[in-house]
Amino acid sequence: MSDERFKSAPSVNSRRLNVLPDNPDSEAIGRFPSWLHRKMPIGKSLWQTHDAINTLPTVCEEAKCPNLLECWSQKTATFLAMGKECTRNCGFCDIDFNAKPQPLSADEPMRIAESARNLGLRHVVITMVARDDLPDGGASHMAKIIHEVKKEATIEVLTSDFQGSEEALATVLEASPDIFNHNIETVERLSPRVRHKASYQRTLALLAKARKLNSRLLLKSGLMVGLGEEIEEVEKTIEDLHSVGCQIITIGQYLQPSRRKLRVKSFVTPQQFEGFVAFGKKLGVPFIYSGPFVRSSYNAAAVFEELNGSKKF
Repeated sequence: MSDERFKSAPSVNSRRLNVLPDNPDSEAIGRFPSWLHRKMPIGKSLWQTHDAINTLPTVCEEAKCPNLLECWSQKTATFLAMGKECTRNCGFCDIDFNAKPQPLSADEPMRIAESARNLGLRHVVITMVARDDLPDGGASHMAKIIHEVKKEATIEVLTSDFQGSEEALATVLEASPDIFNHNIETVERLSPRVRHKASYQRTLALLAKARKLNSRLLLKSGLMVGLGEEIEEVEKTIEDLHSVGCQIITIGQYLQPSRRKLRVKSFVTPQQFEGFVAFGKKLGVPFIYSGPFVRSSYNAAAVFEELNGSKKF
C-alpha cells in the first residue's frame, strides 16, 4: 500500500523545494526530518565558553542559533555588539525589538577583545544589532571594536546596511576587518516580508560599494532557505551576490525561532544544499558553504583559513 508520507525526498534536480503541508496542525510541521537531528556535545568546554564570554551578548543566544552547543563546546562564539535590542523587527529574527535601545557601552570594544583572548580565538566573528537610532548606525563603534580585536586575532564583521550610508560603511572598512559580511537573507521576492527595513537591492548596492572601497577585502553574504522560495530564485540570488564580488556565500535552513516569527515552509534536503554548492562553483564563486545547519559564522575560522591559504581570490 502506498503512503504519501513515505515518498522519497526531492532529488537535486527537482525545481521545487520540499514544501510542508499547508495545514498548520499537520504532524509534519512539528517534526524535523532526519538530517536535522543531532547528538548533544559533551565536555566542560561549554561552561568555559560561557564563563569567558563574561555576560557579553552573543548572537548564538539572542538569535537562538541551533549550533550554540556545538560551537561553545569548541570554545568559539559569535559576539553581538551594541546591545541585545535591535531597532528593526525582521520576520525571521528573534532578537528583541526596541526603537530606542540602551546607549552604547564605551568599554564594549575592550571587553570583546578580552573575551576573545580568554577563549583563545584566532579568528573572531562579530555581528551587530541594527542601530538606526544612532547618526552613523553604530559604524564608529564597530570600528573601535575592530581596532581592539585586531590586536588579538583576525576579525570578521557582520553589519547592518547602515540604511545605505556609504560614509558609515567607509568608517567600518577603514578599520580594516579581514572579512566584511552583510547578509542578503532571502530571495528578492520574499525580502519585503522577511526583512523589516533592509531591501534586496540595497544589500547588493552595499556589497558593491564595499568591493569598490576595498578591492582586497574578503566579501561575504548569506541567505536562508525554507521560507517559500523556488530553486531558481536561490540560484538567481547566488548569481547576484557573485556579480557584486562576494567571495564567500553561506546558505542554511531557516528554523522558526519562536511562535511570533515566520513559519518554516520547507525543509531543504542535503542533496539540494549540495546542488547549490555545485551551482556556485560553476559560476566561479570562490567559496560557497551550503548545508542545513550552515549559518553566517558557522566554522568561520576554518573558512577564512582555507581561503587565506589558497589562491581562490
